[in-house]
Amino acid sequence: MLESKLPTVGTTIFTTMSQLAAHAGALNLSQGFPDFDGPDALREAVCRHLMAGSNQYAPMIGLPALREQVAAKVARFYGRSVSADQEITITPGATQAIFCAIQAVLRPGDEAIVFDPCYDSYEPSIHLAGASCIHQALTLPDFSIDWQRLADAINPRTRLIVLNTPHNPSGALLSAADLDRLADLVRGRDLYILSDEVYEHLVYEGAEHASVLRHAELYERAFVISSFGKTYHVTGWKTGYVVAPPALTAELRKIHQYVSFTAVTPLQGGLAEFMAAHPEHLDELPGFYQAKRDLFCSLLEGSRFSFRPAAGTYFQLADYSAIRPDLDDVAMARWLTLEHGVASIPISVFYQSPPAEARLVRFCFAKREDTLREAARRLCAI
Repeated sequence: MLESKLPTVGTTIFTTMSQLAAHAGALNLSQGFPDFDGPDALREAVCRHLMAGSNQYAPMIGLPALREQVAAKVARFYGRSVSADQEITITPGATQAIFCAIQAVLRPGDEAIVFDPCYDSYEPSIHLAGASCIHQALTLPDFSIDWQRLADAINPRTRLIVLNTPHNPSGALLSAADLDRLADLVRGRDLYILSDEVYEHLVYEGAEHASVLRHAELYERAFVISSFGKTYHVTGWKTGYVVAPPALTAELRKIHQYVSFTAVTPLQGGLAEFMAAHPEHLDELPGFYQAKRDLFCSLLEGSRFSFRPAAGTYFQLADYSAIRPDLDDVAMARWLTLEHGVASIPISVFYQSPPAEARLVRFCFAKREDTLREAARRLCAI
């Protein structure tokens, strides 16, 4: 009988809740994807590339035109000059990029630190590398790093620290000061940083995204990962990228070439064309999603949920303690879906050891206005 390499892993909560929403005919505010399409000009660009015959393998590291656009974006937003050839790799999705980065640096016996609540792909990827996953709970209610606990956790076996900012599921942001504190902790140590920044352009109230790309010292030991799917409202395209120093990029590519080899060619061509023609999309994106966040939060003010408007991402946490404190969050998410027609994600699934007192669910507000209004109407009626 085959012995599973991931014996504790089952179907993800995202699949489970989306299936439950479809079964119940509920509004799906669980899985993190828009219910609207990406820009017309972007989809038209992809069609042109597809019909023009751009349907064979792209270079393993990605189309030059798209890597050049990423390099230009990194320079414009973060003031860093990176080589399109030696520091940028296009991948079939950010999750694949995360997997390849983890496999590139971790060995059996190593330890990797993640911050709970955390995205569910980190731990399985760490285990598949033969390493141990060390969970550090973020401090509630602001989901901040406990720097003393982190310092105490770092030891000679620590090889990787995984960051996620803007943070899924909480929407919290790391600051430039946070990155400075991290640099102080890792200086002189043989360890690396994986910075998952797929929501990099979804920051609100005029805040500046504190990317590891801005921090010269941290970048020397970092893989910075982002997602075209999140940025351009096309999550089903599963196209992302990694920016890393040349030596780390070389190691990541050794893994990437045997996992998928390359990403989808016409999608890359269309993205490169759209990025060159419409740089304003990135400038307008924070305001676009902040308007959706503000609408959803304003509508929820008439409910019995309590919340702080998310500082980033397109997720809003809501505390249901005043509604059904008797239910844990998994049961609450099912109850909301089956009894009230709105699907959400329970926060405990992002933890190794969830806080017993937490009563939080996550709603995705990357939805059309009519979807948000109807979801809020149902939630306010509870």
